[in-house]
Amino acid sequence: MSTTTGEGQESPTTEEHESALETARRQLNKAATQLDLEPSIVERLHHPMSVHEVTVPVEMDNGTLETFTGYRAQHDGVRGPFKGGLRYHPEVTRDECVGLGMWMSWKCAVMDIPFGGAKGGVAVNPKRLSRDEKERITRRFTQEMRDVIGPMQDIPAPDMGTDPQTMAWMMDAYSMQEGETTPGVVTGKPPTIGGSEGREEAPGRSVAIVTRATCEYYDRPLEEITVAVQGFGSVGANAARLLDDWGATVVAISDVNGAMYDPTGIDTHAVPSHDETPEVVTKHADQVISNPELLELDVDVLVPAAIGNVVTAANADSVSADFVVEGANGPVTSTGDAVLEERGIHVIPDILANAGGVTVSYYEWLQDINRRSWSLERVNEELESDMLDAWDAVREEFDARNITWRDAAYVVALNRVADAHRIRGLWP
Repeated sequence: MSTTTGEGQESPTTEEHESALETARRQLNKAATQLDLEPSIVERLHHPMSVHEVTVPVEMDNGTLETFTGYRAQHDGVRGPFKGGLRYHPEVTRDECVGLGMWMSWKCAVMDIPFGGAKGGVAVNPKRLSRDEKERITRRFTQEMRDVIGPMQDIPAPDMGTDPQTMAWMMDAYSMQEGETTPGVVTGKPPTIGGSEGREEAPGRSVAIVTRATCEYYDRPLEEITVAVQGFGSVGANAARLLDDWGATVVAISDVNGAMYDPTGIDTHAVPSHDETPEVVTKHADQVISNPELLELDVDVLVPAAIGNVVTAANADSVSADFVVEGANGPVTSTGDAVLEERGIHVIPDILANAGGVTVSYYEWLQDINRRSWSLERVNEELESDMLDAWDAVREEFDARNITWRDAAYVVALNRVADAHRIRGLWP
């Protein structure tokens, strides 16, 4: 049950054979029917502007040479430089990067951030790498991608299998080749070299902010709300702890080994997150249930914050929550989404709920290019303001059009991206 501190979490890969790209395109098509968009714009948004594939040769600790394949998919840059995470995982593929890059385009547009969407990765199992091997892969990948990344071109960030240290190596490799320190080439770095305070906590914080706004919209006081969180990594743990602090009752949290369940409420601060001590959630539990059972708990709010494709047509009928707030990217498949919609269960989409990561990445980029750091208090205040502005924009479309929350978020995003395409036009 892996999680990440990056701008998105693990993507759909196997269930229902629905890839991230297939899901993203289906969601695009569904939302486009709500708008009077020119077919030419919709067609352009179906495809990435570019996909870069490189071979990454690396000398391993035992002296052998291994080659890995790396990708960077740049989906749409009409509103600004490309932005998106970099993941290390054995199942990284071209299409996965394209689909996740599309989601990043919508996420940046929903938040009204002047970035476009991108995603990249290396097909490698990071758990089998030593620290030195991971550093060599990162530096070589950076060199191979040096011509297509940059603070005004494409700004990577940590994602599944990468972390602030990975971004530090990437920044250093790029800076050495450029001949000057260039902190703005990546975000999610340690604060000591230009990273932003609050960056690691941001995706979970935004999930909590959006959950609170959702409950307020439906006149459900947080003090009366029960919450189940699948995944207790950076996203899930920070969301759970904030909701706990704000008065909600968190009754279940989980990691890859299973879920801790206590209907009277869990002290979320007493259980180490995956980042603090990996895979110990069930060791703190008096009652353990499975991850599939967590998804079916009779709670007010379900937050799938671990991997993709966990709510599908096969189990959506068993979901008992009133609201599903997507902490991960693509935790609800298209077919699962349709079942939940038919049942009247509201799904707050990932492109809004977990957008705190890319939003604070934007703040980090601003700090880097202006060479002026922000306090944690300022970061959190700006994030709350921007998240609530995005929530209001989505809520207005939800109220006006009688559509789902996901479609409302897509309407906001597509309108902004389409307007930029109309104004800029098409190069001959």
